[in-house]
Amino acid sequence: MTYIMTGMVVLAVIAAAFTGKMGELSTAFLEECGGAVQLAITLTGIIALWSGIMRVAQSSGLTGKLAVLLRPLLSKLFGGLQKGGKAMQYITLNIIANLLGLGNASTPFGLAAMREIEREEHSPAPEYASHNMIVFAVLNTASLQLVPTTAAALRLAHGSDAPMEILPCVWLTSACALTAALVSAFAFRKLAKKRRLP
Repeated sequence: MTYIMTGMVVLAVIAAAFTGKMGELSTAFLEECGGAVQLAITLTGIIALWSGIMRVAQSSGLTGKLAVLLRPLLSKLFGGLQKGGKAMQYITLNIIANLLGLGNASTPFGLAAMREIEREEHSPAPEYASHNMIVFAVLNTASLQLVPTTAAALRLAHGSDAPMEILPCVWLTSACALTAALVSAFAFRKLAKKRRLP
């Protein structure tokens, strides 16, 4: 990613030099640097708010109750994990954060969930991802979003009058992406099992 971003900047400078638009490029750099800082502050405030709400929910036991509601579904998706274990708790927190559209806030829960999955499974080959790890990575990446908080914040910061009007599209696309990702993960698992048979 570093190379891609650096390459984009270098190509922009080269293109501006060849087209005689170095002045416009300098102006754009200065204006967008200020805009980037303002956007970062806006997103930081929103993420801090929802992360705080998540911590309150965790401390009050609300996430535990939500974990009980999600347990039947999660136990089918993550076979072999303890139903009330730490891995399942962190997976639940990650899913709740993703449902609220808090991708950045869900990252710490996701990392903790991966560590706990590895600890619970006692994998003999820790350099390889287990099926539960793959399913969780897929679930985290193609997450279902009920409230796209970050996307709405970006739209609001860029002057949208109705930042939440994207809800139907977000629900449809995230549901399709999640379904395709989970079907692929379980299909490849079955394919891998068949290939191991003599």
